[in-house]
Amino acid sequence: MATTTHTRTADTALTAAEKAFELLTCEPAPLVFDARPVPGLPDKTMPLDELRRLLMFERYDSTTTDELWRQMAHHAREWGPAWVVGAIGVALPALTHLAAKISRGYARHADDVDSEVLAGFLQALRTADLAPPRLWLRLCWAAWRAGAAVVKPDDGEELPLDLSSGSRSPRMPYGHPDLLLGRAAAAGLITTEAAELISATRFGDALIEHLAAEQGVTASALRMRRRRAERIVAAAVTRGELSGPIHSSIRREATMAA
Repeated sequence: MATTTHTRTADTALTAAEKAFELLTCEPAPLVFDARPVPGLPDKTMPLDELRRLLMFERYDSTTTDELWRQMAHHAREWGPAWVVGAIGVALPALTHLAAKISRGYARHADDVDSEVLAGFLQALRTADLAPPRLWLRLCWAAWRAGAAVVKPDDGEELPLDLSSGSRSPRMPYGHPDLLLGRAAAAGLITTEAAELISATRFGDALIEHLAAEQGVTASALRMRRRRAERIVAAAVTRGELSGPIHSSIRREATMAA
């Protein structure tokens, strides 16, 4: 979960959440987390800001991360608003990083992206199934999908006054890989699970052998599943289907192909 914090210059949903977290973790009575039941974490209780620093600068395997976020989600669901703020605060470095990546090149949407990233994470924190593995990844994916939905091309934008009358190259259908995967999943071209598999193993640090063991399948079967999904996404990028709004015809074709 190690990541860096990006500075926000304006008051947004994420900066407001950070201020609330600071109040929650200040002396003389900071909110503390019992890390003793979580394998891999120090055998003690610790203030949530200390826990956040630990997660930012140390790397933990999926077993530790999953159990940590199961505990955090249980607390947020059962122990009241303070733990909702606390869980969000622990996740804020990653959420801020995600929001910055989504809003890069879309500065005017940055506030909305921050709000939707936070809302997506909070919704998943309250409703996600806590039993399956890769819980932290699933929470982050929910936040990413919510934020990415904000920066879809706006068909109602006016043309700039200095638009050249000559021909222009079409906008390239590229983007951040996770954004393309999210759009492919939203269009029904691949499943959310396939998108998470590609993201975790191609752009994250997850090993396909570990994921295969968690899911009870062979690594070769999981590689084949990933390869099929990657070919579908590559073909969609080549056709330009992931660069604009996701049309219902794409969903119908995906359904028929499935």
